[in-house]
Amino acid sequence: MRQIFILLAVIFVVLSPVRAATPADSVIWGGPIYSGGESGRPVAALAIRDGRFVAMGSRSKIKRLVGPQTRIVELRGSAAFPGFTDGHAHLHGIGARELELNLEGTASVVDLRARVSAWATQHQDPVLIGRGWIETHWPEGRMPDATDLDPIAPGRPMLLVRADGHALVANSAALRQAGITAATADPPGGRLIRTEEGSPNGILIDRAMDLVAGLLPAQTPQRASLALDKALEVYPALGWTGVHNMSVDWLDVTLLEARAAQSPLPLRIYNAVTPQASTNLFASGKRFSLDGRVVTRGVKLYADGALGSRGAALFAPYSDSPETSGLILLTEQDRAIMRQAKEQGLQIAVHAIGDRANALVLTAFEELLGCGPTAALGTNPSACRAHRWRIEHAQILRPADISRFAADGVIASMQPSHAISDLYFAPSRLGEGRIDGAYAWKSLVQSGAIVVGGSDAPVERGAALIEFYAAIARTDLKGASGPDWRPGERLSRREALNLFTLAPAYASFQEDDLGSIAIGKRADVSVFSVDLMRAKPAEILQGHAVLTMVGGKVAYRAKGW
Repeated sequence: MRQIFILLAVIFVVLSPVRAATPADSVIWGGPIYSGGESGRPVAALAIRDGRFVAMGSRSKIKRLVGPQTRIVELRGSAAFPGFTDGHAHLHGIGARELELNLEGTASVVDLRARVSAWATQHQDPVLIGRGWIETHWPEGRMPDATDLDPIAPGRPMLLVRADGHALVANSAALRQAGITAATADPPGGRLIRTEEGSPNGILIDRAMDLVAGLLPAQTPQRASLALDKALEVYPALGWTGVHNMSVDWLDVTLLEARAAQSPLPLRIYNAVTPQASTNLFASGKRFSLDGRVVTRGVKLYADGALGSRGAALFAPYSDSPETSGLILLTEQDRAIMRQAKEQGLQIAVHAIGDRANALVLTAFEELLGCGPTAALGTNPSACRAHRWRIEHAQILRPADISRFAADGVIASMQPSHAISDLYFAPSRLGEGRIDGAYAWKSLVQSGAIVVGGSDAPVERGAALIEFYAAIARTDLKGASGPDWRPGERLSRREALNLFTLAPAYASFQEDDLGSIAIGKRADVSVFSVDLMRAKPAEILQGHAVLTMVGGKVAYRAKGW
């Protein structure tokens, strides 16, 4: 009798309907889906549940997870990728760019004057503030100075910041209000450009800009919130699901956390605060919003200025300006911040562009963390790599210093668009010899270093597709390049994809959750109208973001898509 009951039970199980798997919240199919990661293999479809990837594979396999409430995302030929993260940008500045006088694309001094004049007529702010000009391609062949601005709205102070954020031009009214005269000395880490008679001509480089900081409107929660809200609107539409937010004021940290507490942000934000805000971070320790979308665990420091404004610190003088070799901005106070960050397990990110600045930072890291050629015998290299300290830009390197990044476990956080913007002036600034280690993405990747890709917006436009294009093409947006602009430093498409997915996940200690489409990881997805892995480079620039998803929820959807 017992055997009969067992047989009947087996028959019941075999003949019973198979229990259906729990339906997915969303499925994606209808176009190429690149999973990224080590395999990089494309899949036909994927499923998302509770904010994470739960299945991937053939369309027939994923179709079994479609239930009555499942959202079906038809790619219609568009291509999906792991969520793209901008590894270096400035959210506040991105929002402010949309709210203030934007001087991007200014074609000449004449054009600059016309734009400023039009803005001054329509806006009556006590101090006129703008940003985005860059003179390297202007027919005048020079930076603007106070004499260019003085006839516009006389008596009204004007501060116009260069695109790189490391120089500005002030009119005479601003210089007077700030108390800047011929007797004003160059501050440490800064330089006032002067006329032949010795008077400041309005151009302030790096920390000389601090001399006019008192003219800027006071930062209030209302003003900061407006800029951050605008950035959170703009950035998902450019294809990003995350951003490493650099040089963040403490006010912005608290505002972002408060906003995340109200509703999920459309962007994952990884903050590195200013030196001034480091005391707050040291007091609180690493910070995570409840939903995990705002993380603050780093401090951003500066070792030098920018190449375009000749503030980048070089071992030898500038080829086109031999009276200077740039500016060192790193101070003993900065080194003290590094020491405390090490003690508290916080990340350090240091801006370094010139070869001298990069070597200085590498040596400082080696001495403090006990890595590299300056390390004591018996040091554990993996313990040094665990800190994941970063050099932001790593733009001009001595070839001999390239291998130090991998050996020391230092992350190179680089911006591909800088190479296609700087190709017009970098050769004249550096001379032929120093180009060998300039914008050396491929050399760093091949050395074993972790290379993170970013945009440095608002210094650059901040579009994910422009950064990807620059990494694989190394030509300007019209397909042109300078003579022998080291085409061997171009990246493969898979390497470029890693720059914006896996590498920033690792650099933010989130590689277990982000960086690839894999079962169990958070469902961040960037969808573009063009297949980045197959399209011709010029076709990539014609594409656009059509959808971004953060944690399985739509953060941006293009109109009509």
